[in-house]
Order: sequence, then structure tokens, then C-alpha cells
Amino acid sequence: MTRKKRNSLGILQWILMIILFFITLTMLVPLLHVLARSLSDPLQSTFMGGLEILPRGFSLINYQVLFSNKNLVPALFNSIFITLVGTIINMILTIMAAYVLTRPGLVGKKVLMIFFIIMMLFDPGIVPEYMVIRSLNLMGSQWSVILCQAVNVYYLIIMMRYFQEVPADLCDAARIDGAGHMRVLFSVIAPLSQAGIATLTMFYGVVRWNEYYRAGIYISSISKVPLQVILRKFVVDGDVTTLVGTQNLMDYNALAQLDYTALQYATIIVAIIPILLIYPLVLKFYTKDAMAGGVKG
Repeated sequence: MTRKKRNSLGILQWILMIILFFITLTMLVPLLHVLARSLSDPLQSTFMGGLEILPRGFSLINYQVLFSNKNLVPALFNSIFITLVGTIINMILTIMAAYVLTRPGLVGKKVLMIFFIIMMLFDPGIVPEYMVIRSLNLMGSQWSVILCQAVNVYYLIIMMRYFQEVPADLCDAARIDGAGHMRVLFSVIAPLSQAGIATLTMFYGVVRWNEYYRAGIYISSISKVPLQVILRKFVVDGDVTTLVGTQNLMDYNALAQLDYTALQYATIIVAIIPILLIYPLVLKFYTKDAMAGGVKG
């Protein structure tokens, strides 16, 4: 019976692995095709099929066009600044709020949670937010984007669940040793919630990096907008002049031979590479039990 059970489990595992493999292909092949077409010779890339994952010829002309644009590199640094500063503010406020809301005996906890949930379910919309930004004189500043939605209630609730899994005895022992709230939070609870903190950091970072809607409303100066605003004009709106209108890299005949679909794909690659680099850093936190340190201690 035991052998039959093991064999059946092995077969089910193989079937599951095969299914997951094909699901992975549905996501990986389009991404590889986008990369391959962006690296292909413009004269050959137009003939590529949707399942081709190898470049036809090889050319970096699409990336030369992108990075020779005078607005792209500053926009890239603007996105990095907004993402880093915004994510740091998000995590500090989310961690501290989750700690307060998970403390036993907190007065008015139910009222606060009801308020937060109502705000999560019934978003007041962009108009009140716009009026607040304008009254604070943040229009045209990158801080208008950074300070918007400094705390996501859904992510706050997730962080609270991680903090609630930390044994109360560890916090009590730290208080007996003279630790205050900040010491308990950053020396006991936060180290034991690394998986949750890493996950929400990634979530916040992805949202910040992909921000274009509010930036397009609150920031009017082309020198301050993030990368996504410029790329969206080209990829979604088809505004070719955004990237090649002031091009000095090549003559007009060479520009006319460009595969603008491949150029769009190159912008997509530029936009997603920073996010792809974050995932390996986050995955290492899932290889360990989040509570291992507390158990050993």
C-alpha cells in the first residue's frame, strides 16, 4: 500500500510539474519573443512570428535610439528616485502601523480597522486627492507622486498577519530586558517577519516603478516625469516623436527603416529589467522558515 501510494504521489507530482511547465511557457515565450525582436535586425524583425524566441540577425539600433533620446535617461533616474524613496516611506509607515495595530490592549483598535477597511473598499477617488495635492503646493513636484498612497490598507493587513505570527513570549521577554517599542519592533518582530517585509517591499516597488497615471496628472515638466510616462506615450499612444522626434543618431533613411514594433518591444524590456532584478533578491527569503530564528532562540 505504501509503495502504491508513493508511486501515485510521484505520478501526480510529474503531472503537476508538466502542467506548471506549460503554464510557465505561456509567460516565458512572449517575453523571450519581445527580447528577441528588440535585438533583431530591423530589416528582418518584421517577418518574425509570435513564437520565435531567437533574434533574426542582431542589432542594438533600437536601444541606441532609446538611450540617445535626451529625455529617457533623466526619466529613468526619476523613476529610480520615486521608486526608492516611495518604497522606503511605504515600508516604514506600513511596518510601524502594523506593529501598533497588532499590540494587545490598543484602545480603539476596532474603530481604526473599520475605518481602514472602509477606506480600502470605498476609494474616495482622484478628485479629493488632487485637491489635497494642490492645497499642499505639491503640483509639479515628484513628492506629489511619492506621498500619494503612502500606505496601502491591503498590504497593511498582510503585514499585520505576519506580525501576529510572532510569539508574544518573545516580545514579553524583550520588554523584561528593558526593550522599548522601537527595539521590540526592529530587533524582534521585523527580523522574524523578513519574508513578509521582502514581499511587500517588492509589491510596493513594482507599483512605484509602474506609476504613470498620477505622474501624468501631477507632474507637467518633462524633466521630472518618470520613465513610464514617456514609454506609455510611445507604446500605448503610438507617439513616435516622443522617442525619435529629436533623434540625431542616424539619418532619416535609417529612421524610416526602423521596425517601430521592435522599438516598442525595446522600451518594454528597458521598463521591466529593473523589476526582474529584484525578484532573485526577494526569493531568498522564502528558502528559510520565517520563524526559524525565534524557535532557535
